[in-house]
Order: sequence, then structure tokens, then C-alpha cells
Amino acid sequence: MPRSSSAPSPNPDETTYAPWTRHVPAPGRRTPVTTYRLQMGRSMTFDDARALLPYLTELGVTDLYLSPVLAAAPGSTHGYDVVDHTTVSQVMGGRPGLEALAAAAHEAGMGVVVDIVPNHMAVPTPGWHNLQLWSVLRDGPRSPYADWFDVALDEPILMPVLGRRIGKVLADEELVLDRMVVPTEPERGEQWVLRYFDHVFPVAEGTESLPMHVLVERQHYRLAYWKVGDEEINYRRFFDVGTLAAIRVEDPEVFQGSHGLVLDLLGAGVVDALRVDHPDGLADPGGYLNRLAQASGGAWIAAEKILAPDEPLPVSWHVAGTTGYDATWRIDQLQVDPAGAAPLGSLMHELTGEGPVEYERVVESAKREVIAGSLAAEVDRLARLVEALISRDVRLRDHTFRDLRACLVELLVAAERYRAYVVPGHAPDPEQEAVLRADAERARLRLEDDQHETLDLVVAILLGEPVGSEGLADSTERTEAVIRFQQVCGAVTAKGVEDTAFYRWTHLTSLTEVGGNPAGFALSADEAHAWADRVQDAWPTTMVTTTTHDTKRGEDVRARLNVLSAYAQEWVDLVHRLRAATAAARPVDLDGRTENLLWQTLWGTWAPDSADPMTAERLGAYLVKASREQKTWTTWTEPDTAREQALKDYAALLLTDPQVASHIEAFSALTARAARTTVLVSKALAMTWLGVADVYQGTETTRTSLVDPDNRRPVDYSGPDGLSSRLAELSAGRVPADLDEDKLVLTSRLAHLRARLPEVFVGPRSGYRAVPVTTSFAFAFARLLDEQPKVVVIARRLARRLEQLGGWREETVVLPEGSWVDVLSSRHLEGGARPLSEVVGDAPVVVLARPEDASSCPTTAKEGR
Repeated sequence: MPRSSSAPSPNPDETTYAPWTRHVPAPGRRTPVTTYRLQMGRSMTFDDARALLPYLTELGVTDLYLSPVLAAAPGSTHGYDVVDHTTVSQVMGGRPGLEALAAAAHEAGMGVVVDIVPNHMAVPTPGWHNLQLWSVLRDGPRSPYADWFDVALDEPILMPVLGRRIGKVLADEELVLDRMVVPTEPERGEQWVLRYFDHVFPVAEGTESLPMHVLVERQHYRLAYWKVGDEEINYRRFFDVGTLAAIRVEDPEVFQGSHGLVLDLLGAGVVDALRVDHPDGLADPGGYLNRLAQASGGAWIAAEKILAPDEPLPVSWHVAGTTGYDATWRIDQLQVDPAGAAPLGSLMHELTGEGPVEYERVVESAKREVIAGSLAAEVDRLARLVEALISRDVRLRDHTFRDLRACLVELLVAAERYRAYVVPGHAPDPEQEAVLRADAERARLRLEDDQHETLDLVVAILLGEPVGSEGLADSTERTEAVIRFQQVCGAVTAKGVEDTAFYRWTHLTSLTEVGGNPAGFALSADEAHAWADRVQDAWPTTMVTTTTHDTKRGEDVRARLNVLSAYAQEWVDLVHRLRAATAAARPVDLDGRTENLLWQTLWGTWAPDSADPMTAERLGAYLVKASREQKTWTTWTEPDTAREQALKDYAALLLTDPQVASHIEAFSALTARAARTTVLVSKALAMTWLGVADVYQGTETTRTSLVDPDNRRPVDYSGPDGLSSRLAELSAGRVPADLDEDKLVLTSRLAHLRARLPEVFVGPRSGYRAVPVTTSFAFAFARLLDEQPKVVVIARRLARRLEQLGGWREETVVLPEGSWVDVLSSRHLEGGARPLSEVVGDAPVVVLARPEDASSCPTTAKEGR
């Protein structure tokens, strides 16, 4: 049977867990307070990071947060394509460099958080960089690593790397037999290898003397034309990325082999906490995370889990919480004016020429396309698995493959969450069962009446319910079907929604963020408070972030886009003027979705006089990537390079055309105050709302960053105008000169406040409470320590509408009793019912602390208002 059919190891009984494993670290284990994330690699080594520690100390950071640090594929720019779990990246400085960085960080009072990748490894070029995969490709089932990869070894592993079909490759003798000492296996001496340009593959023992066309047939892998991959791939990938092969960490030996070094670094005190990349791809995410919590001795662990708007993180998971995407989109939508929905929607329909269309229909169409396209092999494999399962039982075998596949497809399309969590051999959690049944009822509406019985059978199989003859429930096929459906569901959701529909739905592009809720448009203060209260109660050490390496736009770009909702009609008029002014240059076949995305991106990144201006090269690269992700007029596999070049040329013209600049500058002047408010409020909420606050590299000032790799650009820390010297001057009392420095001061002040009052913001003694206000234009809450208010945050929202009403009038806020100091301006206030005009005034946000707590913050020279 396929190697992936084995069940996950049963979770240890709940009674074996100490109390601390419930969402908070063990006693004596570090809880981060304010993390600063660095993208490690050739341009940011461990020595480079060590040189930043004085600046980060001045900023107020408590913990250094590093992207993956293990050895990655050659040329990797992100580190998520791990090739060797036993080695710290030599490019970054190796283990000695990491240990030196950690020692310096600890000496400065900082902890070290490291990102780990449990779901997959790279399929690198050349292949020998991944020793485990190389061994499996050479020796097949006899390899000591045969259980590592989620692949069926009863057939050759598909390697779709050829530029042409295998017949032509053989005819032109492009495959070359060679001998070499493989760097990852020097002890074996010279080995026979098969070369295809830069690709190198092992040769099975005893086949090296065969004619080439016979030799390639006798390997434990199948070389194939690259286009074969989507239809016939037989190893589980990271989504649809063929160069990332999934591993089976549910196997105890694989878990130890892939986590031994990380656990050793934790045990040695080099690393203090972990961020876990994409656990939803695993066979049993909850079981894995609970096992990791135990193995790590109760370290703080955050899981990169994408949650649907009404989805809670499973309480049985022994983690601190999520990495913050659930907070990201709420911070944005809290500042979106619902009145902008109709005008912005009309503009989208005008430019696309599609007429009114529902977001849900865009999602459905996108999911169906990826099911029929890049994930077809995964869906077919799942359907064949279910067919094989039921064909063995006379009571079930009349359900056809066509009907089984149709039911599975409709379930995948209907799913509103990344996946359900059902562990084979365990009764499903009632909530998870309800989720799957609700999906089934939506799926039923898309199926023929005669297929309803098949749907009921499929759902029963996936929920582990008794079906058919005795013994079927314990079969390995059923175990694999339950697991694989959930894994495929996550892949379909990720590729269909976030990597396709989010690029097609251009209503307001700040809403199409990782884990976002574009259908919701705006979020009310009451909804935000209710969510925060629930999260605080269950996950007091979760993470909040507003920019990551995965966000589709940086926080400042989204903030400027959010402002469009308040100036929707003015924006519509501006787009019409810009189109008229550039009509002669606009490509005649410019796609409407791409055009709407272009105008919003141009505005969101418009900062010609800033330290981080947009460039034609960056904007063009982003637009091409976004258009290929749309998959309508150009794609990654079949790019329309002529239209792409025309799009880039038009975008470049927009950045330099004087008329365009004049129109946008006028709009910028109109919206400047609202944009500034939104930028600063977003950062203040990220720093105070809940749990651990994460600052992504460079986001202590404004950035024009878009999706990766744009958001991994270097940050100027040490130049003459770098962040280090600017922060030093501001801390010494210089008044901020612009929004960049306003944001830098705000970030630093709040980071120092958090460092001073860690238990107010993070941990079981912390608390959250809405603060009463008499208006929808303010969002106010208190951070508590042992139920007593210690910090109060009052943020302005919907600033344009407030301005249209004449500003604050009789609106009030009821401050908790006692004395307060605004840490951003040093003003003293007393508790009780106070006018917002007095408490907030013209400020975007006010953060109040008790006098004894505010006094230790860095100098509070007045922030530029």
C-alpha cells in the first residue's frame, strides 16, 4: 500500500499533559513579548543580525524572530525549501554563527524565535542536496528513508523536470550517464548518476550498463515532461509546488530525524521559541503540534493556521495560538468605511465589464479551475483511493468512480475552511463533524439526485462512521482517505481562494489578504471587541502581526487602500480622469481585473518622495505575478509575454507621467490626514490589541512592499539616514519630521511599554476589556493585569466621516478610574467620563498607562500630529 496510508500516531492521553501545555509555555520557558522578524539568508546572515541588536534594543524589541535557519536548496531566498534538517544554513553562518547570535541576543535580554518547516522538503537541483530524497530515488523501498516522503513507492516517483517529452529527450541524447562523488554521500565514493542539464539523479544499482531507454525505465523514479506533473504527480506536494515534496512527520522516526537539531537547539538554550509553518498540510496537525509541545519541553509555539472568519483555533492544540493572520484582516476591516462598498463595487464591474458578480461565485469558479488544473492529480488520486476502498465491499461497489469523484469535488468546492480535523480511529469532534456536514449540504445542491446517496457514503467514510462490511473501518485505505481528503481540501482552498480568487476580486484589494474575509468588507467595533475577548480568554499568548513574508501587500499599502473606502466616489472620479489622461498609452487588450488592480496598487504604493519609492521594475514584476495568479489571460505555465510587456510598459509610464502625478498628488493631499491616521492606528493596534506583537523587518517605518519577493527587500539600518541613526536622534528628543518617523516613534514607545509591562499584554494574567465610548468613530479597549486596567488604547476610526460631521462634539469615553499618562504625548489625564475631544483631540491614537508605568518609556518628545 502507499506509504502515506499509515495512521497518525495516537495522541497521548490528555492527562499526560501538564497544565502549562494549554496554550501557554511551561514554567521557566520564555514567552515572547515583542518580536522583530528578520528574513535570513545571504543578505542577512547571523553576523548581520548580531550587528542589529543594539538598534533592536533601542527600539524596544524583546525577541528576535528568524525565518528558517536550516540548510535550504541552493540559491534559496526564503529558507522554506529545506534540504537538510541536521545542518544550520552555512550561507547564514552555520551553527557557530547562530549560537553566537543567540548568545549576544540573550546577553541583551532578548529571546530567539525560529521558524520551522515540518510539512515539506525541497526537491532541489541537483537532487543530491536532499540526501533523504536522493536515497529514496536511488534505492526505492529499500532506502532507510523510504518512510520519509508522502509517496506511493509501489510505482516510480514522478519527476516532471524535462523540457520536452521523454521520447524526444532520449532521441536527442540529452540524458547523460556519469560518475561522481556525491557531496552528501562522500563515504560511498563515486556513484553512477544521470544528468539532464542542471538536474542530477541517482542510478539504481546494477542498471548502469543498460541501454539508456531501458535504464530510465528501471529507476525508482520516472523522468517526465514537466506538463505531466499536474495530472500524474504521485507524491504529495506543498500545494501544487512540484519542487516541494511533503514529508510524513506523523512517523516517529521522521519526526525525530526532521526535528532533532531544532529540539537540540531548544534544549541547549540557543533557541527559545518556535513558529511552525503551514501545519494544515500534515496528516494530523493537532497530534503533531501536541507532540512538538511535549518534545520541546513546553516551548512557546505559534502555528501558521489560516482561520475562516467564524472558525476558532482547535482548543485541543497545545500551542500559544496563531501567527496572527486572524488579527491582520480585522485590524484592516475595522478601518474600512462600509459606505464605500457600492461605489468601489460599481467601478470594479465597470472596468471588468462583467456586471454584478458575487464574491462567492468568484471563489467557486477559482476552486473548480485548480481542481481541474494544477491539483487534478491530487483529486484523482483521492477519488481512486475511495473507489478502491468501496470496490472491495459488495454492499458499496455500485457507486461509480464518476459519482465518487463528483461528490468529492463538490465537497472540496463547498468547504469554507481550510480543512476539518478528523483523526482516523477517533470519534470526530462535534464541531468538526458539523463543519463537514454543512459542507455536504452545500455540495448536495450541486449534485444530481442519484448522487446524493453517494455523497452520504463519502461523508460517512470521511467521518469514520460505520459503512459496509465489518473490517472496512480499520482498513489502511480508509485511514488514508480520511487524511488525504483533509490535505487536499487545504490545498484547494489555498490555491483556489488565496492564490486565485484573491487576485480576481479587486473590489478593495486590501481585503484580499492572507486569511482575509473580502465578503465582509467592513468590521464593526462590537464585532472586533467580541472576537478579541474570545481570543484573549483562550489564547493569551497568541501572536498579532500586520505584515509577514507571506502578506500580499505590506501594512502601509493596505492602510492607504483602506482609505479608498472613505473617499470612494472621489476615487472613482480619479480613476476616470487617469484613464482619460493615459488612454492613448493604455493597451487595447488590458484585462479589466488587472487594470483595477493596477490603479489600486499604484495608489497604495504612491510615495515618490519617501525613502521607499515604488519603481517601474518592482511594480511591473508585481503586476505580472498578480496577473499570472489570476489565471485568466496569462498564467505561469502559458505566459502571454507580449501582453505582459505591454502591461509593464503602461505601469512604468504611470509612474513618470506628469498628468498622472498631478492627479494622484491632488488626491493624496485630500486624503493625507486619513491615510496618516490609518497607518498609525494599524500599527498601534498591532502593538497593543492581543498577545505577542510581531514587527516585520522595516515596518517600524512606512514601506511600499508588495507580495514576495518584494517584501523581502533589504532594509537600511546603518546608512547615514538608516533606521539606527534616525531612532537614536528621535530618542534623544528630535521631533519627528514625517510619517515615517511618527511611525518609528510610535512603534518604539509601544515596544518599550510592552517590555515594561509584559504580563499586561501576554500571558495568563493579562486581560482584555472594551472601554465604553459613545460613538462608532472611536475604538477603545483596556489591557488588564489580574483584571485591573493597566493600559487603555483609544483609536480614531472612519476619520473622514468624523471630519465630515465636524469632528468630536459631545462624544465621550469612560476611562477607568485613577490617573493616566499618554505614552505618546506625556499628557496627564484622570479617569471617568471624559470628552473625546479632550482625550483624543486630533491624535490618531492615544495609549494611556499608569504614571508609574509610563515613566520608564523612552523620551516622549511630542509625536508629530
